[in-house]
Amino acid sequence: MPSLPLPQSAPLNVPQTLAQALALHKQGKFNEAAQLYLRILASRPDHIDALQYLALIRYDQAQYAEALQYTAKAMQARAPSPQILMHHGLVLNALNRPAEAIESFDRAIKLKSKFAEAHNNRAVVLMALGRHDEALEGLRKALSITPSYVEAISNQGNVYIQLGRHEDALKSFDRALVLRPTHVESLFNRGNVLKDLRRHEEALTAYNRVLTLRPDFPEALCNKSAVLSEMQRYADGLPSADRAIALRPDYVEALYNRAGILYGLRRFEEALASYDKAVAIFPGLAEAWCNRGNSLRELKRFDEAMASYDRAVEIRPDFADALSNRSMILHDYRRYDEALASCDRALAARPDHINALNNRAESLRDLKRFEEAMGSFKRLSELQPGHPHAFSGAASCAVNLCDWDKRAEFWPTVESHIRNNTSVISAFAQFGYTGDPALQRQCAANYVEHRLPVMPEPMWKGEKWRHDKPRIAYLSADFREHATAFLMAGLFEQHDRARFETFAFSFSTNDRTAMRARLVSAFDEFHDVYQSSDIDVARMLREREIDIAIDLKGHTQESRIGIFAHRPAPIAVSYLGYPATVGTPLIDYFIGDPVASPFSLQPHFDEKIVQLPDSYQCNDRKRVIAERIPSRAEAGLPEHGFVFCSFNNNWKITPEVFDVWMGLLRDVDGSTLWLLRDNEGAEKNLRNEAQRRDIDPARLVFADRALPADHLARHRLADLFLDTLPCNAHTTASDALWAGLPVLTCLGESFAGRVAASLNHAAGMADMVTSNLDAYHALALKLAREPATLAAVKSRLAQNRDTCALFDTVRFARHIEAAYMTMWERWQRDEEPASFAVPAQS
Repeated sequence: MPSLPLPQSAPLNVPQTLAQALALHKQGKFNEAAQLYLRILASRPDHIDALQYLALIRYDQAQYAEALQYTAKAMQARAPSPQILMHHGLVLNALNRPAEAIESFDRAIKLKSKFAEAHNNRAVVLMALGRHDEALEGLRKALSITPSYVEAISNQGNVYIQLGRHEDALKSFDRALVLRPTHVESLFNRGNVLKDLRRHEEALTAYNRVLTLRPDFPEALCNKSAVLSEMQRYADGLPSADRAIALRPDYVEALYNRAGILYGLRRFEEALASYDKAVAIFPGLAEAWCNRGNSLRELKRFDEAMASYDRAVEIRPDFADALSNRSMILHDYRRYDEALASCDRALAARPDHINALNNRAESLRDLKRFEEAMGSFKRLSELQPGHPHAFSGAASCAVNLCDWDKRAEFWPTVESHIRNNTSVISAFAQFGYTGDPALQRQCAANYVEHRLPVMPEPMWKGEKWRHDKPRIAYLSADFREHATAFLMAGLFEQHDRARFETFAFSFSTNDRTAMRARLVSAFDEFHDVYQSSDIDVARMLREREIDIAIDLKGHTQESRIGIFAHRPAPIAVSYLGYPATVGTPLIDYFIGDPVASPFSLQPHFDEKIVQLPDSYQCNDRKRVIAERIPSRAEAGLPEHGFVFCSFNNNWKITPEVFDVWMGLLRDVDGSTLWLLRDNEGAEKNLRNEAQRRDIDPARLVFADRALPADHLARHRLADLFLDTLPCNAHTTASDALWAGLPVLTCLGESFAGRVAASLNHAAGMADMVTSNLDAYHALALKLAREPATLAAVKSRLAQNRDTCALFDTVRFARHIEAAYMTMWERWQRDEEPASFAVPAQS
């Protein structure tokens, strides 16, 4: 049987198929159009239009190698047309072959000199090569051919951006938009120029117009998020960054912007995760490594932060931001010399780097190189007049140097900044300027506002729990060889463990001293949280259902008020470390006493005042005084003559009190003033101030710092301790009283100026408290001129030492525990915090 012939397919109607393909192409249905172009090429491999249009589709799909095959075939099939040569140039440029691209554009222009599109695209390549003048010339040619050529006008703006000619760029984009208001690229690049000019609102308007026209434009979303971040509208910026990443998950810039926004929202763990994604995609992005370090530093993961900064510097050795930021870690480690060196490297790279100058000044200040620090703070003010730390830093240096001319010059501005909240004044530095409790409260409140711009959600939300024993937690950076530890070690040991569970959270490095070991053993639980973030420490307190969290730092060095911002416990207490209100409702109670904090001071405290019956200050009866007392000669003192002593930090010495002291030296022949040597500048200035008052500067003797036991022993070479005002001796006064040296004080307005009076009352030495500087001078003179009177005072102090309330650690422990119980019971009864006085126990 004969076989049937196979059916024949109908020949392809090329013109019809091409028309269908072009229609689909215009509709943006690229894949369907490409299939038709491929059918044509299967039938006619040298079909010029199919090759050319398929090349354009592959170009738009970023399939550049395939696009190049089609343009090359088109050029082989027939003498290349200007259009094919231009498309070939576009593809070559996309493949990063700019020289060949320019050659192809040149061939196109040679064939068609008035080919505006070729001139434009050639200019784009030249612009990318940094050949700006040639690019502008090419664009001028394109526009001379087609004056309304929007893309060329827009590209002209792009060249101006690269040349830093922002106003010319804006004019170009505005001209393009007059011709075509919906030209997305001009709108977008106009927004970029406005962003660079920090005209944020206008930039935001431009990006919003772009996104109205093209909602899924990742770059516009990314840059919009960056502008909102620069405006500190972090919550508004986050959705744009998230949308950009959703559209392009590997978009490094958007991940980077998102991380910066989360950092601004103080969501440091999420910021870190976003930076991690960015550097995983682009390990060479130094900025991301640097800012990753910032997030780690905020999380107190200092070792990891340092590694991140070092990686940034490895990528860019002159990266000033990273060098400056790594100096902060070194500062946190108390490695001030190394911190200073890192700042100097940053400033060598960028002499006007604001943060490096600030960090340099801070390091110099902690090295007690106050004159140099003041110079850095001054330079900081010149570069950025409104810098939040520059003026405060310089003002702090002035009091540390006892530069009273500068102090007087600074004071009106210090007061104005505090009253008007126009610049941040350090909540601790203020004590060198004012004893006004109202100003102190305002200063602290301003400082908290600066440190905690965003308040997190509270962890304790009103839940009620009840344990067999109330749980109290002490939080401090001073669980080491430190004045706070010297005072409190005995209290920690004397807490009644049958009635309380005690916890310590230490956020300083372990100094591995005997004091540290003693403190660790004094608590039921001791937690080293030096490299734990505020939120992590707060979680630890909340997980343990701490009833009362006691802050021992306030606004002193290494304080962590941010922990309390999370409200980790139902009751928060400020005690001992900071001698004023912390200035925030985050803290419920302030522990004082009737002398240091009478209830009349309550209007100047955000916390409710709790009065302990004797003195607010605890003391440790175990403090050792060295048996050997140095000779006067060894201490640098004259063999004979009355020794007035003040081992206060030099910054507490004010000209008003110094006037009294110099009057005493004038009135008491052969007398000496024995002071602490804090820094060379202060010593020089104090000697000069003595000279100004016609007192021989040699009558001022300065003592170097000494080991605690030796320091206590040398008090016995002095005759009378002279206190300072408006900020008294605190631990220093207890040192003197414990060593048997009478302390003469003058009662001030604020808590900080009433502490020594409190201590004297609790030591049974209330007669050593005066009410004004005239009485202070008169009593000091009487004691210096009447040896028998002074001997009686010293004898009474010696008799009181082992029996008085001030040094009765057990009695103090029972009183402060009674205070804690009252706070706890009020909470259990759903009562708001209120001021109260603790009754004295026998």
